Amino acid sequence: MASCLKAIWNWRFQTVIFRTAQLLCFSALIFELIKQKEVAAWTYNYSIKAYSWNYSRMFCQKHYTDLVAIQNKKEIAYLNDVMPYFNSYYWIGIRRINDKWTWVGTKKVLTKEAENWADNEPNNKKNNQDCVEIYIKSVSAPGKWNDEPCWKKKRALCYTASCQDMSCSKQGECIETIGNYTCSCFPGFYGPECEYVQECGEFGLPQHVLMNCSHPLGNFSFNSECSFHCAEGYELNGPSKLECLASGTWTNNPPQCIAAQCPPLKTPERGSMTCLSSPEAPQYRSSCHFACEEGFALVGPEVVQCTASGVWTASPPGCEVVRCPLLEAPGKGTMDCVHPLTAFAYGSSCRFECEPGYQARGWATLHCIVSGQWTAPLPACEAIACEPLESPVHGSTDCAPLSGPLPYNTSCSFRCADGFRLKGADVAQCTDLGRWTAPAPVCEAIKCPELFAPEQGSLACSDTRREFSVGYTCRFSCNKGFKLEGSNDVECTASGKWTAPPPTCKAGVVPAPLSEVRCPALITLEQGTVSCRHGLGTFGPNTTCYFGCHAGFTLTGGRALRCRPSGQWTAGAPTCRAVKCSELHVTEPGTMNCSNPWGNFSYGSTCSFRCPEGQLLNGSARTACQENGQWSTPKPTCQAGPLTIQEALTYFGGAVASTIGLVTCGTLLALLRKRFRQKDDGESPLNPQSHLGTYGVFTNAAFDPSP
Repeated sequence: MASCLKAIWNWRFQTVIFRTAQLLCFSALIFELIKQKEVAAWTYNYSIKAYSWNYSRMFCQKHYTDLVAIQNKKEIAYLNDVMPYFNSYYWIGIRRINDKWTWVGTKKVLTKEAENWADNEPNNKKNNQDCVEIYIKSVSAPGKWNDEPCWKKKRALCYTASCQDMSCSKQGECIETIGNYTCSCFPGFYGPECEYVQECGEFGLPQHVLMNCSHPLGNFSFNSECSFHCAEGYELNGPSKLECLASGTWTNNPPQCIAAQCPPLKTPERGSMTCLSSPEAPQYRSSCHFACEEGFALVGPEVVQCTASGVWTASPPGCEVVRCPLLEAPGKGTMDCVHPLTAFAYGSSCRFECEPGYQARGWATLHCIVSGQWTAPLPACEAIACEPLESPVHGSTDCAPLSGPLPYNTSCSFRCADGFRLKGADVAQCTDLGRWTAPAPVCEAIKCPELFAPEQGSLACSDTRREFSVGYTCRFSCNKGFKLEGSNDVECTASGKWTAPPPTCKAGVVPAPLSEVRCPALITLEQGTVSCRHGLGTFGPNTTCYFGCHAGFTLTGGRALRCRPSGQWTAGAPTCRAVKCSELHVTEPGTMNCSNPWGNFSYGSTCSFRCPEGQLLNGSARTACQENGQWSTPKPTCQAGPLTIQEALTYFGGAVASTIGLVTCGTLLALLRKRFRQKDDGESPLNPQSHLGTYGVFTNAAFDPSP
């Protein structure tokens, strides 16, 4: 019984010890996880897993500040000393952009003196090595750089900045130091946090000087501005504004105010001036009156006064001659003017005359008087009119105007209806005496010469009375065995002539010449060419034309056509159509945008592809349909990023939370401690000579070449 109780007691004791060990293991795991969330000032960190360059940067930006930017050679030595060795090495924040190595944090180009490449690097093997790795603890090139393809997987080497948005009171540059930062104050500020403003101090004002100041940063301190003006009757002698400089001194000495005195005035030409004080030395509130001679008017104020600022209330006026409205010669008339002073001004006179056939209505001479008006309205020239003409019977008259009296030099033209001709003048003109140059004509019927039947032929006319008037037609024919040479039908035209001469009848038949046959002209193909070899004349019989298409287009139809003796081509003209590429289809979540100048998915079409935020494009972002009917690049796909550190820890936490053995827990604990020890080793500050600027932004990402 005792042995049984002892066995039970030992079993319970072992169970308690086992569960206690489990609890201690879980507590240690939680402590290790929580410890890594603490963020120290200006530290280095690295990822446990290896990623591509793009995912490495996303990892650093999510958990820290960014991929590390090398500041100087001491920093390189420090990183090589504290970072653990991995045979895949680490990614840093340099990438080739527009064929130039660039610090991605500041978008600044890597300078020649800042380079730290390994021997014979960068070599850009296969033209795709656009990202940079650092050889940590390399035997042959420790701390040196090498260009690598961005898709390769390496550890992400990250940094965490200590400068914040309000560091240095926003009045200085925040400079990172070991576990802290210092402030380099902007001009005009001082103090540990640049919280103090440089002062210039107040100054005494001379008599009659008035001042207005603004103090954005403190009374009479840096950026303070003071403007000056004088009391009434005084003017400023010196600067009108002073500024407090960053050095604590004013830009100048305060100004002085002296008594105001206006400049002397001159009497206007063709005018007079009367002043209450001496015009040579006018004082404050002096005034001068101006007047002009007859025929002249003041341009400007009649009175000006000397103000307290030493300037006149206005510029002195001038005297300009009075002008009358401009005149122009009346229609069908002339104008002759005399201008003693200037054109159409006071004293000018104008005389008017009318052309032959016109008479003046109004005053023949006008004068410009002192009021600026002419002595009478502008005269007009009235035409001497002729009486209207009557249109001839079977005809018409064309005059302007069509009715009422017709003015001098008006022309009227006459026309007869078809089949009639004018007898008399075809044009009459109105003279300066009010008479027409000729009476209205008459219209008489037109007849063509008499026709006769040709020898060995006959004649048949629509006019059975054989008057051969305009519009009548006649038809000729030949006896059997004879052929008509000439027109079969003729018509009597309005000119009194037949449309063709009388034909003749001759024995035998003459075939039509082949040289008169023509095929329709061909035009150049759109997106193609046509070349012809002509036979009997341009596009004549036996002409052969060859067709071709430009690159990216194919011919639809025959490649050659020939003109037949009948005047028709052997086939219709071909066309050029764009080469087709296979249709593209995009499955969600990606998107595609295409341009198709010659039809959907035809030669010349271009398509661009995009992936949603958080996913990366696997392949080219653009493809084009080529002249061979193939796309220039395969269609890309969208792929999601890898698991984050938090997701991996959550997964491992779930595994630990299940019932595991002490051996498994111990192994996991050892791995985690090793991983976090490596991470802790990287969380060390930069050397004091680094200059990264404010939080998350590099101000000097080129390294210091000093040893």
